[in-house]
Amino acid sequence: MGWFWADSDVSVVNARGAPHAIPKDNTLSPPPGCPMHQSSAAVAKPPTPPAESACPYTPADLSDSKAPSKYSKYNPLNYMFSDLTQDRAENQTVALPTEREPSTIPKGNGEGNWEYPSPQQMYNALLRKGYTDTDATAVESMVSVHNFLNEGAWAEIVEWERRFGRGWGRAWEICKRGEQASMASASLGANEDEVPQPKLVRFMGRPKEMTPKAAMYQVMGWIYPSAFATEPPFDRHDWFVQREYKGQKKEVRYVIDYYSGPDDTDGKPVFYLDVRPAVTPTAAVERLMRWGGDVWYRGSGAQLREKQDA
Repeated sequence: MGWFWADSDVSVVNARGAPHAIPKDNTLSPPPGCPMHQSSAAVAKPPTPPAESACPYTPADLSDSKAPSKYSKYNPLNYMFSDLTQDRAENQTVALPTEREPSTIPKGNGEGNWEYPSPQQMYNALLRKGYTDTDATAVESMVSVHNFLNEGAWAEIVEWERRFGRGWGRAWEICKRGEQASMASASLGANEDEVPQPKLVRFMGRPKEMTPKAAMYQVMGWIYPSAFATEPPFDRHDWFVQREYKGQKKEVRYVIDYYSGPDDTDGKPVFYLDVRPAVTPTAAVERLMRWGGDVWYRGSGAQLREKQDA
């Protein structure tokens, strides 16, 4: 996950759905060689040079070093190679596209949208990481899966911001009507033109740092396997999003757990995303408000009363 390039301008277009189709090849899964799957923990132990990571995270002790860091060659917003070539790799037998697909995710500096790498760039990045056994014929499908999941994650973040981007009073008016009703109600805040839309400032991959929620699910799966058994998430990201309200800008950190599920009836791969704001005093209220509003709506019989009044 998290393959973005930020060196070209693309017009900002916000969408709530993920427009990219998942590849039909059910043998595919997000590649373990993806640079965004590298551990951020491995980055923080100088002077021994760690393996190169694609996460946009630079530990404080590295920034204080007098010697030039090899991380200076990366884009600090996404920690990807800034000079990754589109040239065909040595001994590459399959031609890969060099076109780069624009995302629907606006950049924090307001200069267009983030952009995904081309299959050729992704293949070159994997080779530079040392994954020389990467199957070049699978790279296009890898890119499609990554793009699809990133778009899905952003759609979830946009929905959180639609609810809470204009204060708690407005948020409760949305949340108290339950998940289904509030998702469908444009009159309570779905108009994108009413308020500046969120922007992705930067992100970091932390695949080996399990979130407390994911860890709790693993414990519950051990205690109650029939109800909670699930594989651990195969990736975790932290996305830093700019929220603007009444001229004030605020940075909100979102946590994303990526899960894979059983293939669907057509044999296509299935993925689940758990997207929520990271736990802070403010975010805890927002999470409780959204969950509690849905419980209240269903438990109080409001849904039944609305149907009777209709």
